[in-house]
Amino acid sequence: MKLVRYGRAGREKPGLIDEEGVLRDLSGVVADIGPEQLSPKGLARLARIRPSRLPVVRGRPRMGVPFTGATKFVAIGLNYRDHAAETGNPVPKEPVVFHKTLSSMQGANDDIMLPKGSVKTDWEVELGIVIGTRARHVTRKAALEHVAGYVLVNDVSEREWQMEHGPTWDKGKGFDTFGPVGPWLVSADEVPDPQRLSLWLDLNGEPRQRGSTRKMIFDCAALIAYLSRLMTLNPGDLITTGTPPGVGAGMKPPQFLKAGDVLSLGIEGLGEQHCKVVKFQL
Repeated sequence: MKLVRYGRAGREKPGLIDEEGVLRDLSGVVADIGPEQLSPKGLARLARIRPSRLPVVRGRPRMGVPFTGATKFVAIGLNYRDHAAETGNPVPKEPVVFHKTLSSMQGANDDIMLPKGSVKTDWEVELGIVIGTRARHVTRKAALEHVAGYVLVNDVSEREWQMEHGPTWDKGKGFDTFGPVGPWLVSADEVPDPQRLSLWLDLNGEPRQRGSTRKMIFDCAALIAYLSRLMTLNPGDLITTGTPPGVGAGMKPPQFLKAGDVLSLGIEGLGEQHCKVVKFQL
């Protein structure tokens, strides 16, 4: 299933994308796409619905974050060897863990706003994991059983605040609009192997990132098992798993985002994002 939340920010309705790519309204069946719907029981109930019986949504409504109810937005850094190399960092022996703010989450195609005075805002296409079943001290073997589905994430990053204002990466990762998610959540049963997905990102139509989740240092199962030792992962929580090479900070000379730029990115089977970069505004 491809689950979505569509409509004006803060007033999104639940929906799904059918096999023909048509948006269907789910609001007559469920109130929202949240932890209850992301549970195995909730997903099984939604899977029994015949999409053809759901109302068609006309036009091209805004796509919001395709699920709600997250208690945390956990991120992994330097999880591709070639990305670690382009940034001059050693290959990590354990996952590099940081957090993005929940308030950074936004719809797939919403504008990305530069922080006030920023000259080093960067892009990172990533695979996101959405938890469906509470995970605490789970084994790697059982880890993927706790996944509701997968999403496309852009881990937008302000490198000056990330790298030049002390050792805490979170400072440069959690600005408003720095976490576009979606456009849809693809249920785990339709992603049999999350380690065989291609990723890409273009800036103003020019290729920047090309990669595959096969090249992750720590795969999705390993990340869930590791994180579940550090914190309880609740239904609706989001883990973004690291980016392949091609970020602006790794270019020679470095290249960063400016107002008017357009980012296009995607992951095989998980849809695309098209975001405009805008200047800071209160």
